[in-house]
Amino acid sequence: MAISPMDQATPPPTRTQSDNLRGVIWMLFSVVMASAMSVSVRWLTDELDSRMVLMLRSGITAMLIAGCLVLPFVWRKLRFSRPRDHLIRGAFVAGSTHLGFYTLAHIPLATATVLFFTAPIFAVIIAATALGERVGPRRWSAVAAGFVGALIILRPGFIALEPAMLAALGSSILFAAALSMSRGLAQADGAMSAFVSSVVITALVTVPVAAPVWDVPTGTVAWIAVAVLVITGSARNVADLQAYRFADAAVLAPIAYLRIVFIGIAGYVLFGEVLDRYTLAGAVLIIASTLYIAHRARVVGSKS
Repeated sequence: MAISPMDQATPPPTRTQSDNLRGVIWMLFSVVMASAMSVSVRWLTDELDSRMVLMLRSGITAMLIAGCLVLPFVWRKLRFSRPRDHLIRGAFVAGSTHLGFYTLAHIPLATATVLFFTAPIFAVIIAATALGERVGPRRWSAVAAGFVGALIILRPGFIALEPAMLAALGSSILFAAALSMSRGLAQADGAMSAFVSSVVITALVTVPVAAPVWDVPTGTVAWIAVAVLVITGSARNVADLQAYRFADAAVLAPIAYLRIVFIGIAGYVLFGEVLDRYTLAGAVLIIASTLYIAHRARVVGSKS
């Protein structure tokens, strides 16, 4: 999910042209990292259960963070003034990632990516119902159009519902919920603290979940894929934070959708996956919907 729902629900102030350019560069980097991460997950789940893949990623990342804590300039930046919020957000991140990895393991990569992009749609609903933000009829219409796009892909009543497709929507809902808390935690304790708590909580949650399928990769290629997963997962998080720090969500949204192109090419070349016409039609509606949501958020923000 390359678009930050919270930044679309509560737009930042207008940026300068140079800031937007820096944000676009960071978003391009995020797109490449997120695409490589998705491919590495799919590659590893041919050998391992998706729960074990997440255990490797979160466990190794948590150990690397622990190693960095010996550096004074790192641990001095960590603050956890709102432990309850860190726990709740961490649980949302863990649930979202588990469902996301399961999705990537069981349906075509591009289809999974399209469904992940419903997160901004769910973010509007969370902003209106939980955060008390006023959402006008135009954004509600965009939300409805996005749901129609998701229904076209799912086609309930016409084909058997794929559990992985429902998992993708669940992942998007939890991701939107986590990001709805991100700004407040980042302002209170810093982005690094929010990142560290989410990684540690995900690792702790994943230990009992992955225990029944505990295994390790075999072969050099598999371990290279693990390394790619760990590096790209962390790099993507940093790139997203930097992108939305510098640029408006409406500027970044079109760049974020390049991920579908990269993922589609990788899925075809590496796994022989081809999108059907229903997924393409649904993708058009979902992308149009989320682009309009980003546009309206920018317009509303400029008037406030």
